[in-house]
Amino acid sequence: MDKSSPTPPTTDKQAERLKELSTAKVWRILLKYSLPAVTGTVVMALYNIIDSIVIGHAIDDPNVVAGIAVTFPVQNLGTAFGMLIGAGAATRISIVLGQNDHHRAALILGNSVQLTILIGVLYTTVFAIFLDPLLRLFGASDASLPYAREFLMWVLPGMVLMNLTFSYNNVMRATGYPARAMWTNLIGAGLNCILAPLFLFGFKWGIKGAAIATDISMVVTAFFVMSHFFRKSSTLHFERGTFRFDWRIISSIVYIGMSPFLINVAGSCINAVINNTLVRYGGDNAVAAVVVFNRYVTVFVFVVIGICQGMQPILGYNYGARKYDRLFRTLKLAILSSVTITTIGSVLGATNAETIAKLFMQDADQINCAVNCLHITTIGFWIVGFQIVATNYFQSLGMAAKSIFLSLTRQIIFMIPMLLILPPIFGLNGVWMCFPIGDYLSSIVATFMLVWQIKRIKREPART
Repeated sequence: MDKSSPTPPTTDKQAERLKELSTAKVWRILLKYSLPAVTGTVVMALYNIIDSIVIGHAIDDPNVVAGIAVTFPVQNLGTAFGMLIGAGAATRISIVLGQNDHHRAALILGNSVQLTILIGVLYTTVFAIFLDPLLRLFGASDASLPYAREFLMWVLPGMVLMNLTFSYNNVMRATGYPARAMWTNLIGAGLNCILAPLFLFGFKWGIKGAAIATDISMVVTAFFVMSHFFRKSSTLHFERGTFRFDWRIISSIVYIGMSPFLINVAGSCINAVINNTLVRYGGDNAVAAVVVFNRYVTVFVFVVIGICQGMQPILGYNYGARKYDRLFRTLKLAILSSVTITTIGSVLGATNAETIAKLFMQDADQINCAVNCLHITTIGFWIVGFQIVATNYFQSLGMAAKSIFLSLTRQIIFMIPMLLILPPIFGLNGVWMCFPIGDYLSSIVATFMLVWQIKRIKREPART
């Protein structure tokens, strides 16, 4: 379809889905979009949490937990490539729908899906070829490398499907289907909950059993997500002529998607530095301890991400429609909800550290190390909810450069210098101290940027 062939008009029901973004009560529409998103993202977090718990108890070797730990940065890199396109597409689609440009939204969808598949095939091929050097880079030792290699070799085939599932789940939500997006993740996590223990304990497949369970879940959920966009009854669906690459559209997608991409890349880089520092100051037990921290906070972080996913189409649509009062009310409500969630996580982590550690590991030395890790790292976790919302606010409005800068403050600008300074002075505790200090410093920067940007938008003419 060329630019002279307009997209067919939406039905009354489809139009109503979009109209409510700018007319329904803010708390009600945020709850409608965020609740399914929170359910979906928390369930999504269970993929890796379930794998970690089941593997930690099914295989009687403390090195297996450290082996799983060093696979996370590699998986994060794969997620980064998916979000480069998927997150950028979801944001652009929300904004252009707010401008009532359905044809351009369809073009964005067609271009982004092709690009996701192409990039996915490329990065999984490169990862498979250079797997051992990658794992060594991210902190694998001689003892943990065999477990890490076996797990990733079986997970890699499903990573492209994982990109399709999670990225276009966001697009589904952004076009008015939050409940359907939630069911995608529920189906996948439900399958993983059943298959992972079955393959590990029942079939005795070892660590590859957890990976195969994840792959099967991804096949099912990717089919579920993609089938949504083949339905002509969907607000946004695949259309003939919208699959030709348009480099202007691709550049606009990549520009916005660069923020979550760099967040994940930065996370992988900082994990490489952290894991190697942990090996130096605490050995594989310390690497295993950071698994417990990451897996624990993932639950609360993913709740906040769910709130941000619910917030994103509301902000994008109302920014495109220049309804700034609704934009600011949505932002305030999202910040309050998110900080409440991460504060709960901070308190529970500090007061229940031993119970949390025992969920993931059996070795007494590893448990003691994980307890100490949680006591220190959760001190600043309460403020993380604000930082995540602030970063997503700029991304939702298409302000990619500001979002990218905020995404890098904690991971690169603050954490890496502190990892070079504190561990030589305080040893292993110095590594753990970098987490709360980075949280506080990056949140201060986010506060100044957010206040400044809000003042700028308030000076622009609004539409009632």
